[in-house]
Amino acid sequence: MAGLIFAMPKGRILEQALPALAAAGLDLQEPLRNAGRKLQLELPGGDIVLLVKPTDVPTYVEYGVADIGIAGRDTLEEQGRDLYEPVDLGVGLCRLAIAEHVDRPTRVRRGGTLRVATKYPQLAKRHYLTKGVQAEIIPLYGSVELGAITGLADQIVDLVESGETLRQNGLQEVETIMTVTSRLVVHPASLKLKIHAVSAFIEAIRDAVEPGQSLAKVAGTR
Repeated sequence: MAGLIFAMPKGRILEQALPALAAAGLDLQEPLRNAGRKLQLELPGGDIVLLVKPTDVPTYVEYGVADIGIAGRDTLEEQGRDLYEPVDLGVGLCRLAIAEHVDRPTRVRRGGTLRVATKYPQLAKRHYLTKGVQAEIIPLYGSVELGAITGLADQIVDLVESGETLRQNGLQEVETIMTVTSRLVVHPASLKLKIHAVSAFIEAIRDAVEPGQSLAKVAGTR
C-alpha cells in the first residue's frame, strides 16, 4: 500500500514540530539533515514529505497532492480552506494583533474609517467590520511594521510573538485578534481512501501533544 504524503512548512514551525512528528513515527531529523536543496523527500517506509512555503501547505492538502500537512491557524482562517483539523500541535505560538505608532494613536470608532496594512486582508477586514469600522486594507507582504512607521497606514495587523520588533520600531500593540498555533490538517478524502494510515497517524500525534502523555508510548506506531 502506498505511504502517506505530507506537506510540511519549511522553517521554524517544522523545527518545533519535529519531536511530536518523531514520537508519531515520522522522524525527519536525518532526512532533513541530508536534504540539501531537495523539496521532495522519499522516506524509507514509503512516505513522502514535500517541503513547501508555510502559506502553501493548505493548498497542497486541499487539492489532494498531500494527505496531511501542518499549517497555522492564521493561514487557515485567512484562506478559508475546506480541511479537517484534528489536532492543535501547540507549536508556533503567537498572536494576530493590531498595532500602531506610539506617537500617532488612532481613535477607532463605529462608523469611522482608517487605513490598515496587513498580510491578512480577509481577517483584518472581518475584524474591523465587527466594530462597524470601514477599513481601507493595504496588502503588504514584507515588513508590515513599515506601514505604521512611515504613515502609510493608521494601524497594522500582523503576527506578534514577543513584541520586541514592535517596541524597537516605536510601535505598540493595541488589541489581540486571535491566538495562533499550528494545526495538523488532513485532506477529507484521505480519511476515506487511506483511513487506517491516516487515523493511526492522527492518534499518534494526538497522544504526543496531549499533556501528561508519554512520547515514548507512541514511538514506532507507524
